[in-house]
Amino acid sequence: MNTQELNEQIALKSAWVSAVKQEMAKVVVGQQKLVNRLILSLLCKGHVLLEGVPGLAKTLSVKALAGTMQAAFSRIQFTPDLLPADLLGTMIYNPEERAFTAKKGPVFANLILADEINRAPAKVQSALLEAMQERQVTLGEHSYPLPSPFLVLATQNPIEQEGTYQLPEAQLDRFLFKVMVDYPTRDEELKVLEMMSSTAAQPHTQPVVSVQEIEESRALMNQIFIDPAVQRYIVDLVRATRRPEKVDSRLEGMVRAGASPRATINIALASKALAFCRQRGYVTPQDVKDLAHDILRHRILLSYEAEAANKTADNIIDSILSKVPVP
Repeated sequence: MNTQELNEQIALKSAWVSAVKQEMAKVVVGQQKLVNRLILSLLCKGHVLLEGVPGLAKTLSVKALAGTMQAAFSRIQFTPDLLPADLLGTMIYNPEERAFTAKKGPVFANLILADEINRAPAKVQSALLEAMQERQVTLGEHSYPLPSPFLVLATQNPIEQEGTYQLPEAQLDRFLFKVMVDYPTRDEELKVLEMMSSTAAQPHTQPVVSVQEIEESRALMNQIFIDPAVQRYIVDLVRATRRPEKVDSRLEGMVRAGASPRATINIALASKALAFCRQRGYVTPQDVKDLAHDILRHRILLSYEAEAANKTADNIIDSILSKVPVP
């Protein structure tokens, strides 16, 4: 397939992207970046961590996305007393058959809304690791595959420390994106006021895309071209997070650990998905730069010196993007 044919196919197969955005706009005001990242996660089979103060439509956005799909949806409220069995399921003894049978938990769905994920203890977080990485759950002696697609869309509040648990680095690395959800603009907040300040039934989304259409889009997305120069640029960016002082001497001692090779893979994959949504058959360096913060910020561990200097992971990424040569 040549470039022109690929572009025509992408324009045809990506029609559902705008349809999903239009449906979600009925419920979610603004938050374009959040909506875009959720759609990219569908294409990449990637999990998303949404962080923001309460009331910014994080949960509403995930429920709205689920409503646009013909797929199974589960909402799990994470609490300090949640047990792994509440999430994954357990083995139940059947006295008539004298055997144990699997009672599958709510994790067996296409879209999982893990609400306030940082409120659950470490044993529950660990129980999610196998599901998020291997798309399967082990109950007793048997492993059960999860449905496809399987996405964990998790929310957490940054300002509430009481009764919360820090997510393990191993689990954070399994999230494709960490999206920082910000306050709406003045005009957007006025529109929210107009839409929601009523006791009448609120609008909801309708299914406009099937799992089959998303699978077909993924197959086409895999044909999108990444130039070797852009591939080297992605690798250089990720490697710079491990030794940032090599690209900017001011970052000496600021980073304890940088991004893993999983970040390299995720940037390449998400860049293809972004090119698909932009109806292009190739990836540009700008696609990579547009995604860098959301893919890298949760994979950079800052040193004490960086925290003492009020540096954030986003500050480190800004410096790296400004210093690494763009092809």
